[in-house]
Amino acid sequence: MASNIGMMDSAYFVGRNEILTWINNRLQLNLSRIEEAASGAVQCQMIDMTYPGAVPMHKVNFDAKSEYDMIQNYKVLQEVFNKLKIDKHIEVNRLVKGRPLDNLEFLQWLKRYCDSVNGGIMNENYDPVERRLKGGKERNSKGSLKSSKSLQANNLHNLASGDAAGINKNTVSKQGKTGVAASSSEVRALSKEITDLKLSVDLLEKERDFYFAKLRDIEILCQSTKVENHPLMQKNQHLTKLKSLLANLLIMVKLKRQMKRKPTEEKTLNDCELN
Repeated sequence: MASNIGMMDSAYFVGRNEILTWINNRLQLNLSRIEEAASGAVQCQMIDMTYPGAVPMHKVNFDAKSEYDMIQNYKVLQEVFNKLKIDKHIEVNRLVKGRPLDNLEFLQWLKRYCDSVNGGIMNENYDPVERRLKGGKERNSKGSLKSSKSLQANNLHNLASGDAAGINKNTVSKQGKTGVAASSSEVRALSKEITDLKLSVDLLEKERDFYFAKLRDIEILCQSTKVENHPLMQKNQHLTKLKSLLANLLIMVKLKRQMKRKPTEEKTLNDCELN
């Protein structure tokens, strides 16, 4: 039956809304997106409705969120397929990713298969809500038995270790919390200080560039032929000294800027050599 449903079958032209309506009406759910059925639990219950009692619903997890839990649901479904001799391989790795197209194709196939088995007629004696609740209770009871055994073993171990371990844990947890709070406050204070320092450096660099530009303008003005040949420049010794002072000051500024660039250049050269 399943092998007869090809990719060009009319089943694969059924829309998303029709699939969601079919699921919600049959299982009394309220799905609004195809991806919500990616866990495999809906598919398990659809087969359980088609073949009542064929699916061990206590193994089906309707609250599955992780890929591991979803894979367990699809394992149950594949086992039921094999038992019922349904020739359909489930692409689990694609379905658990929650991709709408992959899940829509699988649900389209499932609708076509279920309709072909029972002629599209619902089993009136099947209560989907009660079946889900019963399966959940059985799963929880089995899980609680396992957890109670492990809890008993843990309690015996804890009693043997004594109350001292509990006190130590409390003190360690308190110290850890205070340590985390103190470190976070220190990080905030240091980050604020770094930000302030960066702002002050930017302002100083802007101020330096501004005055350097002004000095450069004065140097160009003093080196012009009109100013050099002016009688005042030739006669006034103060202006000549000022000119030489400006020239020396510009040389010092240039040297400082070159020295500041040197470490960066050396670091770049070292990086190139290493590469």
